Amino acid sequence: MILKTENIVTSWHKLENIWQGGEELVKIGLPHSQLAPPWQILLLGDGSPTRHLRLLTSETIKVDIIDMSLVGNSHDNAPADIEKVPGPRLRRQVWLKTASGKRLAYASSWWEASQVDDYLQNRNLPIWESLSSLHTELYRDIQGIYYGHSQALEEGFGEKGAFWGRHYLFWHARKPLTLIYEVFSPYLTKYLGKMNCS
Repeated sequence: MILKTENIVTSWHKLENIWQGGEELVKIGLPHSQLAPPWQILLLGDGSPTRHLRLLTSETIKVDIIDMSLVGNSHDNAPADIEKVPGPRLRRQVWLKTASGKRLAYASSWWEASQVDDYLQNRNLPIWESLSSLHTELYRDIQGIYYGHSQALEEGFGEKGAFWGRHYLFWHARKPLTLIYEVFSPYLTKYLGKMNCS
C-alpha cells in the first residue's frame, strides 16, 4: 500500500445531500416514516458497525483499504468536526465487506498523523477491532446523519442510491481520537428491511 503525500491527495466519497440532520436529531431519532427502526439502530446507535454487520450477515467483515493520504491541516471537505482532530492529519478510506466479497459500507476517517500507527497497528483490521485489541476505552459520539447520492458509491456498492450515512467522533481519554464518516449500502435491506415505513 502506498501512503500518499500531501501534494497527491485523492478525493473521498462524500454524499451529495438530499437531507441531513445534526446532533439533536441524532439524540431523539427520526420519524419511522423517514427511517425505519432497524436502520435507526444501525445509523444512530453507538455500537460497532463492524460488529452489527457481522451479526447481520453471519460472515466475517473484512477491510479493503482504498487509500491512506496525508492531508495535513486541510479541512479536506470533511464535516466541521474535523477541527477537533489535531493536525497534521491522515485520511484513511476503506470498504467494509463480507468474507465472500459483498461491500456493505464505505468509511473515511481522519487521524492525527503522528498517532495513527499507535492505534491502527494492523491497518487491515476494522478500526473497532484494532482499538478493542488494545483495550482502548472509547466513546462513539454521533454528530450528523445524511441521506444523499454518490455516483462513486453506486459503482462501488453495485447498488442504486440514495444512501444513508453518518459521521461521528471517537473520544479517548476525553480527547477526540478520530473523525469517521460512514455510508451504508442499500443491500442491507436484505437483513434490515425497507429503509422507511411509508
